[in-house]
Amino acid sequence: MVPGWFAGAGDDFRLLGTRCSACASIFFPREDHHCRNPACTGGELAETSLSRRGRIWSFTDSRYRPPSPYVTDPELSWESCAFIAVELEAERIVVLGQAAPGITVADLAVGLEVEVVPGVLHEDAETTWTTWHWRPTGVTA
Repeated sequence: MVPGWFAGAGDDFRLLGTRCSACASIFFPREDHHCRNPACTGGELAETSLSRRGRIWSFTDSRYRPPSPYVTDPELSWESCAFIAVELEAERIVVLGQAAPGITVADLAVGLEVEVVPGVLHEDAETTWTTWHWRPTGVTA
């Protein structure tokens, strides 16, 4: 889990970004030091909850183990997953994330409405690393 990128559980689960007080630009991942808008002279950056829903802008699948520097345990089998780029409903920014478990590229289409849900990136005996997933609306896991 990356601290400050998301919060909540269930229907209260949200991605967290930041908004510039000077130009109203919204950033995800969050920006805590300076406004990334090159036309802005800068303002205070405040945490903001992002839309829970959006529409698929693009998607693909991952069928191979990624090369270094991505860290994976070579002893474990690699499971493919779908990656989805979602244009958020209100903010109109695109956020990339994995599809929820059980969702494949065959279930996806550009323009399909999806929602952000909590997910597990990896877990072992001591730790569960949490993340976010995208799931088509109306689908329950």
